[in-house]
Amino acid sequence: MFDPKSIDDIANRLAGALPPSLNSLKEEVEKNFHAILQSALGKLDLVTREEFEVQKLVLAKTRSKLEDLENRVSDIERQMLNKTEM
Repeated sequence: MFDPKSIDDIANRLAGALPPSLNSLKEEVEKNFHAILQSALGKLDLVTREEFEVQKLVLAKTRSKLEDLENRVSDIERQMLNKTEM
C-alpha cells in the first residue's frame, strides 16, 4: 500500500529533526519512527493513487450515463404528456 522508501524518508526526516544532543540515539529513534509510521499508516483505510484514478473515471462514466438516462426519461415523460393532452 505504502512505498517503504517514503516511510523511510519520513522516519529519516523526523530523526534528523532531533536536537544534536540526541544524535547518539538517532538510529534507534529512526527505527522506532519507521515502525510507528508503518503501523499507523497500515491501519488507515487508504487507496493508492492508481486505484483512486480508476474509481474517478468509473464515477465520471456513471455520472454521464445517469445524465443520459435522466434526459431520456424526461423526453419520454414529455412525449407521454403531449399524447395525453391531445
